[in-house]
Amino acid sequence: MEPATTNPLQSIPFVAVHVGAGYHSPSKAEIYKKACREACNKAITLMREGKSATEAVTEAVIILEDYPCTNAGIGSCLTMEGVVECDASIMDGKTLGFGAVGALTGIKNPIRVANSLLEEESKGLLSLGRIPPCFLTGEGANRWAKDHGIEGIDSKDLITDSSLSAFRKYKHKLNTVAARNDQSLQNVKSKKRKTETNSTNKDGEASENLLDTVGAICIDCHGYISSGVSSGGLALKQPGRVGQAAVYGCGCWAVNQTSSHQSPVSAACSTTGCGEHLLKSMLARRCTEAVVTAENTTQAISHVFKQDFLESPFLASVSSKQGGAIVVRSDDCQTELVWAHTTDSMCIGYMSADDQKPKTRMSRLPESGVAGKSLALEGIAAKVR
Repeated sequence: MEPATTNPLQSIPFVAVHVGAGYHSPSKAEIYKKACREACNKAITLMREGKSATEAVTEAVIILEDYPCTNAGIGSCLTMEGVVECDASIMDGKTLGFGAVGALTGIKNPIRVANSLLEEESKGLLSLGRIPPCFLTGEGANRWAKDHGIEGIDSKDLITDSSLSAFRKYKHKLNTVAARNDQSLQNVKSKKRKTETNSTNKDGEASENLLDTVGAICIDCHGYISSGVSSGGLALKQPGRVGQAAVYGCGCWAVNQTSSHQSPVSAACSTTGCGEHLLKSMLARRCTEAVVTAENTTQAISHVFKQDFLESPFLASVSSKQGGAIVVRSDDCQTELVWAHTTDSMCIGYMSADDQKPKTRMSRLPESGVAGKSLALEGIAAKVR
């Protein structure tokens, strides 16, 4: 895939965002939708002013990171040691450039650091012909942020009352199990584990699945597309663990395909769910590549989710596969948005520059669906110009 060298036809800017696939209680649906609306409004405002898709994605994700209800930036899940470690990445469909950070601590908006890496990569080689990094982790990522004018924050300020309460609850459960039976950890390893993201607890009560990875896809007025994603990872994750949100081809993907033999096509994906499941399936790249040449975008995404995720041989040992994605495809006829998830629910938002206000949707599995085994899939189409 070659990067776009000429501008596609002038387009109507478009943005789609998500605040994660997991379980979202009805009582909290409005706050998630509010976050989506604010992010959409910000992105469209910037692109109406002529800003690029990459700039709009970055600012939209920053807004989502700043909402304490999401598992990204402030309010992220805590590691086993009670620390916030975040992952984020961004991809520019015009240049095919990519920037990412993993296990990043002490930074309010990880997507800023990922975008900084993307920007530096676009400038070419460093002094002495050194290759600029596109993916940094831990202390190296934190140092890069400070060296490039991104201020740090006390790690404790990233912890909210809600995330701390959840950490203490899960840590207590873990300690209780260990105290009850010294062999419990060995027994768990030898048994088929239940997924960390079950939508109900042992009492049958709904619980919040902390998989609220956030993401955005934008198409600017030139038809260029970009995608980004940011996540706090799984609750009680191992320190240093990096999920799909930071990994090439797994968290986000974006391409502008131009050819003298066909109309320009822009396509992108931003994923959410259990990072390990999404890593092994490389879902972001698979979804994007599937829709570039597809005659039916919705059918293409349905096929990818079923064949490359739910029935993937790389996830054969996983009984409940937790994942979701937003996918955008645009050509000279229309812009299409498709969202899909195997979790109980997923909240998304979208807006065209022609719209007066954003639209939001709390998508849920049908009553007959089973989280981790069933698929919810919907889509919309918008004008291009």
